[in-house]
Parts: sequence; C-alpha cells; structure tokens
Amino acid sequence: MTERKKDIFDRIMEVPGFRIFEPFYRKHREVLLYLLFGGLTTVISIGSYGYLIYLGMEPLIANVISWILAVLFAYVTNSTWVFEARPQNLAERCRQILGFYGGRVATLLMEETILLLFVELLAWNAMLVKVAAQVLVVVANYVISKLWVFRKR
Repeated sequence: MTERKKDIFDRIMEVPGFRIFEPFYRKHREVLLYLLFGGLTTVISIGSYGYLIYLGMEPLIANVISWILAVLFAYVTNSTWVFEARPQNLAERCRQILGFYGGRVATLLMEETILLLFVELLAWNAMLVKVAAQVLVVVANYVISKLWVFRKR
C-alpha cells in the first residue's frame, strides 16, 4: 500500500484466495467500499423501516426514524473507510459532519417526496417504493459525499 495505513479490508486482500482480487480492489477500492457500506446502510434503513411499519407506525414517521439510524452508521463508515476523511481540527470535522448530514437531509427530502407520492397518494406497496427510493438515494449520496463532503482539498 502507499501512504495510508492498512485497514481490515486491505488485510483481507492479503489472505490466500483473495489475492487474485487485489488489483481490482485497489483500483476500485472507494466505490467497492461505498457499495458495501451503502448496502449495509440500506439494510439498516429498510430493516428498521419495515419493523416500524410492522409495529403500526405511519410510513413517513417510520422513514425519518430509519433515516436517523442509517445516517449515523453511514457517517462513521464513510468517513473512516470509504473516503478516509482525516480532519485536521475540530472546525474541519464539524464542517464535514454538517456537510454530510446536510446532504443526507436533501436526499431524505427526496425520499420522503417519493414515499408521499407513491405510498400515501397512489397507495403503492410501501416496501417496494422504499426499496426503489433507496437506489436513487444511494447514488445521490455518493455524488454528494464524493464531490462535496469528503472531496480532497
């Protein structure tokens, strides 16, 4: 590896049997980790949403609660492993956190609008709409994180 410290994912690529994937992993590391953690974030979001719907909660309220849980997980994983954000001081960390949450609020509003239109107004299946909305949210969140929040200065 170059200048950065090896993490658990780099060490996995050193395990016999995984070494064949190392060149691909090195070339596409950021996107692969984003997809991994984006997938896990989506599982947290959809899982908690489904559970709250099962408990009888209104879909829009359940979505906000699932969003809070998912964004907390996403910030930690994105800043630590995906974009390897290493703020130099507290002001930089605060800017990063505010930017991350601000971007996520924008995509939450996008998702809430999709749920309002398709679940509340058109009475489509809440889980199917949630899954479709998550695809759009993951793409939008990557663009926001890459180009705005964790961009290299």
